[in-house]
Amino acid sequence: MLVAAADCRPRRFSEFRVPGTWAFMNSRHNEHEDRRKVKAFRPRFVATGPMVLSTSRLKRFLLTLIPLAGMLIGLPLLGVRLAGLPLAPYFEFPPQTRLVVQAPFSWPVFCLYAIVIAAALFAVSLRAMRSWRRTPPATDRLPGRFPWWGWAAAAAGAAAWLLAWTRFPWMTLFQAHTFTPLWLAYIVEVSALCFWRTGRSLLTHRTGFFLALFPASAVFWWFFEYLNRFVQNWYYVGERFGPWEYFWYATLPFATVLPAVASTGELIRSCDGFRRAFGRVQPLSGFDHPLIPWVVLAAAGAGLAFIGVWPNFLHSLVWVAPILIMVTLESIRGQPHSLQDLCRPDWSGPASAALAALVCGFFWEMWNFYSFAKWKYSIPFVQRFEIFEMPVLGYAGYLPFGLECALVAGLLENLLKPERTLPR
Repeated sequence: MLVAAADCRPRRFSEFRVPGTWAFMNSRHNEHEDRRKVKAFRPRFVATGPMVLSTSRLKRFLLTLIPLAGMLIGLPLLGVRLAGLPLAPYFEFPPQTRLVVQAPFSWPVFCLYAIVIAAALFAVSLRAMRSWRRTPPATDRLPGRFPWWGWAAAAAGAAAWLLAWTRFPWMTLFQAHTFTPLWLAYIVEVSALCFWRTGRSLLTHRTGFFLALFPASAVFWWFFEYLNRFVQNWYYVGERFGPWEYFWYATLPFATVLPAVASTGELIRSCDGFRRAFGRVQPLSGFDHPLIPWVVLAAAGAGLAFIGVWPNFLHSLVWVAPILIMVTLESIRGQPHSLQDLCRPDWSGPASAALAALVCGFFWEMWNFYSFAKWKYSIPFVQRFEIFEMPVLGYAGYLPFGLECALVAGLLENLLKPERTLPR
């Protein structure tokens, strides 16, 4: 068995072994290194030992996933049950019955939401401007040529876009399934841009983790589809499918969410201006009290329990509660997580994740607008001033969603982190 030269970790019998994989050398290359080294970089494949899943990392993964899944699935049903409402409509599949009567547009509520969002963005922008002034600009240049597979992805994406927004008779059978090809092309194109800028990308240099994001993404988004049953902020129109068809045809585009956000975040972090803005930020403080995670967990759980009872008032918790639960579960057990960077000077990780979700959100909404099978929104109090189908304030929901994507990707990365072994 071939191993890396620096591999010296002994085997342990308490670890599960997964069939061997190929990996790139220097796969954990630091983005902030001098790109002159990247210019000369040529990826070299080496055969590592079997990828090893340690019991400790598997235990950490399950101790977060199982309580999180239990709370997301069980608490909304518990609240509905306690309110004396029937449970059967929430198990309808595919979901078609409109259960929630959305509150009409309200100027006071719209203005309140707008003020809160603007205040949060202003506080982050102020920190970013201060970091920009403290950080000198980089003087390095872009390496290499744009890869050929990036041009192929651009051509494939343009063709998929054309087919998604037109109604050719010969495309009738496939007209409802154009979303997945669009996003596969987007993911490859963004990976090509990142490779062109830095000499590496998730697709080319962390292929195993990149591929694992697809099934994880499908499961990840199905949780949001489930939570949407209780608030019904979005619904699907166009083609009608049976239960199995709906499940498989929906799972395919759902599987592209995490890879798209993760690849876009990597591209954003490759920009020198972004690193200047978020590389030396004044960190947050005052969140180290041991009772804070328990209080936040209780509040998030209580809010999640009643989203089906008061959906017009608690619908935002669909996006906020999962991230609060994930962070507090990790904090209570003393485990690291992606959002701990907010208490450090380098905010590039969380900021790039939030911005990546917003960028992907723009493309999601744009490509959805003229598609045959599409979604529409019905959001209480703020359903006005739409950009494509989404109300303008709704785009703020992509920011915490990006942090959720980063947390889930971080859990998966920690679980699948390769550990090289000595030959027998």
